[in-house]
Amino acid sequence: MHKVLLLIVVPLLSYGFWLSDAFKGIAAGVSIFLFGMLSLEQGFKAFTGGVLERILQKTTDTAWKSFGFGFVSAALMQSSGLVSVITISFLSAGLLDLVAGIGIIFGSNLGTTTGAWLIAGLGLKVNIATYAMPLLVFGVLCVFQSGKQLKGIGYILTGLGFLLLGIHYMKESFEAFENTINLAEYAMPGVKGLLVYTAVGIIATIIMQSSHATMLLTITAVSVHQITYDNALALVIGANIGTTVTAIIASFGANIQGKRLAGSHMFINLFTGIFVLFFIKQFGIAVDIISANLGIAVSDNAMKLATFHSLFNLAGIVLFFPFINQQILLLERIFIEKRPAIFKPKYLDSSAMDFPETVVESVRLESIHLYENAIHIILRTFGLRKSDLQKNDSLKQLIERNNHPIEYDIDASYEKRIKGIYSAIIAFISRAGFTWEMAQSSKLSWLREANKHIVEAIKDTKHLQKNWTRFRTSNNQATINEYNKIAYQIVFHIQQIDNFRHEIESNELPLLSLDTLKATIKNDDMQMNRAIETLIREQKITPETGSSLINDAAYMRNIKKNLLKAAETLFLHGNTGNARAEQQLTLNETEINDVVQTVDNQ
Repeated sequence: MHKVLLLIVVPLLSYGFWLSDAFKGIAAGVSIFLFGMLSLEQGFKAFTGGVLERILQKTTDTAWKSFGFGFVSAALMQSSGLVSVITISFLSAGLLDLVAGIGIIFGSNLGTTTGAWLIAGLGLKVNIATYAMPLLVFGVLCVFQSGKQLKGIGYILTGLGFLLLGIHYMKESFEAFENTINLAEYAMPGVKGLLVYTAVGIIATIIMQSSHATMLLTITAVSVHQITYDNALALVIGANIGTTVTAIIASFGANIQGKRLAGSHMFINLFTGIFVLFFIKQFGIAVDIISANLGIAVSDNAMKLATFHSLFNLAGIVLFFPFINQQILLLERIFIEKRPAIFKPKYLDSSAMDFPETVVESVRLESIHLYENAIHIILRTFGLRKSDLQKNDSLKQLIERNNHPIEYDIDASYEKRIKGIYSAIIAFISRAGFTWEMAQSSKLSWLREANKHIVEAIKDTKHLQKNWTRFRTSNNQATINEYNKIAYQIVFHIQQIDNFRHEIESNELPLLSLDTLKATIKNDDMQMNRAIETLIREQKITPETGSSLINDAAYMRNIKKNLLKAAETLFLHGNTGNARAEQQLTLNETEINDVVQTVDNQ
């Protein structure tokens, strides 16, 4: 689905770039904006469990405290959209729950009305885009520091900088719209005027990515009598609805909680807008009463608009703030978290419990199912698929081509492909018990051990993944070559086991191949360690990199050994009638060491 969407979007974007420079700026602004979101989220994650989390816990542990936090933040930043974006990042990083996030949205809606008072009263507005450049400069400086918290601060600053820069690009690209809209041309009385001007307010705010810009246009127009006061009220309603689009854009790069928060923001402002439209006359009367008490002149429509803006958001608080929990229930039904499909056992049928042989075979087949899922995870970690093992292309070339590795989510894949099946196998074996003759009990014991080896191989792959992904983008070619060797040896080992399995299933008994693989593991390990020592001695890599390589070579060895032990049980012992004879024919550890020593001396 994503590939199809990409094939549609790329030509459309290309056509838009060719057609209009303004469109190019808009697209760049959205891209920079979303990249800023990712940086913000990464920065906030660096503080999980630290100072920021404690501050948030103290200031957002109740809905009312969250409201206060949102009000102060929006009043300082002069952007409810920006506060929404930051709050979505907090949620995505797990530093806030949804109740606190919605509380912050309510507070930011009210806090941002201070900008309308500044526009109406002083004709001034804080321009947040001017802070983008210094934020980026200081942010990048912090990112290059070694401390985790300094890096976190750097990512937050660069995230804010990119976010503001993205908004700036969008505003600059839409500047023509702001300069050419003449509101006097659209003056309309009655209900039609309310609906049309609400739509105009929504569209203008979406285009300019700022409710403040819409408020500025509206206040200026009403102050020179270009539009009627009633039409201006509708524009304010539209601006409040349109400002939610910023949060919706931000939610594209967020998790399900971020999407729920963006949905809540839109829900609150949209239904508050509908409510106010229905009772626009009553709100007009309320504005007149409040304005009179505040000493605002009857003819000062600009200040009255600022009053209406505040009253609009207060109405939203009164209507929806007491029902935050009900909102969350509704949002959870609308934005359903898609859980990955969990792989289930294929062969563990309760009817197999009737006979010892069927129990063993069911467990063996299910263990092979588990093994195949594990191979999928290991290959995907190195950017490959099972089908790559059958390609004519060299495995080394396939690995070397993948010079920009994407970190594969092993934890999620383990939950999806391994955990359920592994748990079911262990439970099935436990239910079967060990009440039969020794042959069946021994086979079940081997199968249990084989499953443990499979799981251990995945755990070792996860340990190896971090450095493999990190050092594969190193500037040191020697380091890249060694990590390519590690990946190649693991993948080649899997390919050899696969060949071994096919020979077994073809009624051949390649015991020498099995012993060769065992000897190869030891020989490869010795050669790898010697190569690393040589690179350190010749100063082609640093001792620190060398120690990482040695540790990762050990993980490589363990992965290969665990996979081979599992394969020996699943494919060799399970396909011959006499397991004891197989054990006698197979070389023992001492014999394998002798073979390796002989090869090494040649």
